[in-house]
Amino acid sequence: MDLVLFGIQGSGKGTQAKRLAAEFGYDIFEAGGELRKMAAGPTDLGKTVKSYIDEGHLVPFAIIMKVVEEAIAARKKDQKILFDGIPRDSDQRHAFDAIMQRQGRDFRCIQILLDIDEAMERIAGRAQSEGRADDADREKVRRRMDLFREKTMPVIEGYVTHGKVAKIDGKGDLDQVYERIRAAVSGF
Repeated sequence: MDLVLFGIQGSGKGTQAKRLAAEFGYDIFEAGGELRKMAAGPTDLGKTVKSYIDEGHLVPFAIIMKVVEEAIAARKKDQKILFDGIPRDSDQRHAFDAIMQRQGRDFRCIQILLDIDEAMERIAGRAQSEGRADDADREKVRRRMDLFREKTMPVIEGYVTHGKVAKIDGKGDLDQVYERIRAAVSGF
């Protein structure tokens, strides 16, 4: 069964995704990384994606979803996928659900819960220790968190009503959070 990982910036999603992939054999689908990989390839779709990236434009919704579908179709049916960064809004959710249904894939979701103040603290520490420029601008970070609340939370709540979401307390160290996630994934 596939997995969709949700959490605000600073929740440790990327780190936990790598640990889950290593232990449970997931192949990570990270939307931005997948777009960059596609752009580096020789396909017509890859060339289209590359043109948007090279021009500094956002890749349109329809193209993103085509990349998602092609990436899923390219994987073996028995290869479990962990989705990170998709679906981000209601339009993506409807398209993602349709793609997953067409591909005959079932999934569950993990939401890592973390309050904004703690997330901001983690991000500030990460910006200093890892030199991550995208984390240094607190206003941009706050905007991304607002977008998460505005656009992605309704997606999560929609999945909650269908019994597809395990909510995980994101407080504590990486190992504590991972054990909570691990228990939830083992229970799916």
